[in-house]
Amino acid sequence: MYHEGEGVTQDHIEAAKWFRLAAEQGDAFAQFRLGFMLYKGEGVTQDHVEAAKWFHLAAEQGDALAQFRLGFMFYKGEGLPQDLAEAGNWYRLAADQGHVDAQTALGILYDEGEGVTQDHAEAVKWFRLAAEQGGAHAQLCLGFSYHGGEGVAQDHAEAAKWYRLAAEQGDAEAQHQLGFMYANGEGVREDVTEAVRWWRPAAEQEHVDAQHQLGIMYAIGEGVTQDHAEAAKWYRLAAEQGHVDAQHTLGLMYHEGRGVPQDYVAAHMWLNLAAARRREGLHERAPADRDSVASKMTAEAIHEAQRLAREWRPQAASANAKAEQHQ
Repeated sequence: MYHEGEGVTQDHIEAAKWFRLAAEQGDAFAQFRLGFMLYKGEGVTQDHVEAAKWFHLAAEQGDALAQFRLGFMFYKGEGLPQDLAEAGNWYRLAADQGHVDAQTALGILYDEGEGVTQDHAEAVKWFRLAAEQGGAHAQLCLGFSYHGGEGVAQDHAEAAKWYRLAAEQGDAEAQHQLGFMYANGEGVREDVTEAVRWWRPAAEQEHVDAQHQLGIMYAIGEGVTQDHAEAAKWYRLAAEQGHVDAQHTLGLMYHEGRGVPQDYVAAHMWLNLAAARRREGLHERAPADRDSVASKMTAEAIHEAQRLAREWRPQAASANAKAEQHQ
């Protein structure tokens, strides 16, 4: 009641006190709740070692929530030594009780061969169990499995089905993947307007590849009305996260004054950043494009652009990759 503020004023300190009293008497739910408060630092000083202790006590009594959380701490090496095999053991105990996140996490271990022998078919088994319970990340992973034909026969229509279920729950990576299915006509009828419809919510969740793709669509006028200013907006968002193609393109747009005011300093900065990360066969034009801009600049302007590039730092994004599902 104190933790949720039901019937009383919310008070995490008071909640922690009562959870501790019950936990010390062996109540598994209280042990889990106390462990979670210690893990998050709610009402108590954050202490992952102490959190792991209470999760372990609850987990040994069969509490699935605690088993999953303990597995996660072993996986991350938080509060106890990292041990992927032990993480898998605790995930399995929770997964056997139907815990969706544990089933997904166990599937990922099998998919990646972390702490267990790699087995894509076993991964699919666990992804499916979680996906059928509505787990969005499991639906995404099952979509990946069908898309790539790992652990199951390749089936683009089935991949699109699972991507859609996850996308409809707001999963940014699933939205991104479903957009590409529509753009390429894989498992669905080719439809660039529908592709844009799915890339947009992913981009709005800061999915860097979706932001870049949306920039491309506005630049070339496919699926949307051509709009260079809107293209520049999405290229910038991707560039600020460190997307090299977006940095290169945004630099060219500043050089040409396309969709943005012409600005050689900004152009040089973005092209310099792209040039610094070029790889063989990729972005090979970035150094030449940067030097082309430099030929039109004063020494002082070049110095300023170089300073901006040195001081630039990528902005963190909120959209998560496949392996970061269980925070």
